[in-house]
Amino acid sequence: MSDQAFVRSEIIEEQTPPLTAFGLVGWLKSNLFSNWFNAILTFISLYFIWYVLSGVLPWIFLSVWNAGSLSECREIATATWGDSHGHACWAVIKDRWIQLLFGFYPSELYWRPILAFVLLLISLAPVLYTSVPKKIFYLTAVYPFILPWLMWGGSVWAYVSALLGFVLGYAIVRYTSEIVGQLGAVILSVIGAIVWWLYIGPLLLSQGVGAILPLALEPVISRDFGGFMLALLIGVVAIGCSLPIGIVLALGRQSDLLILKTISVWFIEFIRGVPLITLLFVASTLLNIFMPPGTNFDIILRVMIMVTLFASAYMAEVIRGGLAALPRGQFEGADSLGLNYWQSQRLIIMPQALKISIPGIVSTFIGVFKDTTLVSIIGLMDPLGLSQGIRANAEWNGIYWELFAFIAFLFFIVCFSMSRYSMYLERKLQTDNR
Repeated sequence: MSDQAFVRSEIIEEQTPPLTAFGLVGWLKSNLFSNWFNAILTFISLYFIWYVLSGVLPWIFLSVWNAGSLSECREIATATWGDSHGHACWAVIKDRWIQLLFGFYPSELYWRPILAFVLLLISLAPVLYTSVPKKIFYLTAVYPFILPWLMWGGSVWAYVSALLGFVLGYAIVRYTSEIVGQLGAVILSVIGAIVWWLYIGPLLLSQGVGAILPLALEPVISRDFGGFMLALLIGVVAIGCSLPIGIVLALGRQSDLLILKTISVWFIEFIRGVPLITLLFVASTLLNIFMPPGTNFDIILRVMIMVTLFASAYMAEVIRGGLAALPRGQFEGADSLGLNYWQSQRLIIMPQALKISIPGIVSTFIGVFKDTTLVSIIGLMDPLGLSQGIRANAEWNGIYWELFAFIAFLFFIVCFSMSRYSMYLERKLQTDNR
């Protein structure tokens, strides 16, 4: 009888994996050189990258930073490198970067848009990250009224009156919904807010308290706005307002109420079927025709409204796609718990729909922010509009790439940040095991 064992009685010592299975060599083999075809593609790609960088990097870094005009830039480049066409003239950015950022905003008041931008980042923190103290939500709630006061100036009591109108509407809904019903409370809140904004607020605060305690900033007209500051202003307002409006439109499109559904469908389809530039022309030229005589409707406010409506229509379709992707069981589960329509939307349906729609929502945000460059066509001095003015100057006539590269870099920072945050949010909200 054999004493040979078929099961090993001792543990095999741990062995080092082959060099091609871990570390840099393993990564290169699995990602770039896994087979002969991928190896060929890798070498072709590396050659293409080297070809592009060999022309771009010298143009960027072997450049002129100190010059007073394009001709002086070329003279310095020719004297230094013997060629003036392969080197960037960043002197135009050094000379005009403040104008590209702030437009014609008064230089002594630059602290106001800078403060508005800092407060924007702080007020967004509790919305974007859960680890931020919740007390900052108070700043988030009042920031929409701080922003226009800092940017345009004027009496603070006009903006306090606008804020109190929303507070009054919220109070009416909260304390009268059990008496007159939810729909009746909403109607009363809208009437109460309008009455406050038109009659009580201006009389009590703007004329009453404002006369006793005048708190005001130096007014700045909208024609002084410009540069990247203007693009940020329009983009932030459009992004911040289009999401809630888009949610309402998406719910309205799926509503069983015929009138509400018809209005939502016609609005969405009309806005999506019209180019944004057409809406901007309407905002700049035709909108005042439909206003009462003597009405002074700010041009930037008109543009904000049109861009917001345009973004809201696309946002509604993105969110409707998220709602359509939810299994029917989620709706039935909400009904089985005894939740009413708004409770089920707030607690079960809408959080899941928004999670599904994150890539589409962020893509819409990025598209809206980049579309703010179209305002240069209607005479607003955004970065592209200012670049045309700079190139029309005799000192910098003929310069192109440096201005466009700087403007592209500014937009890239904002758009790339939004894209990275969306990826972070998707990873954070991921609940499956993938």
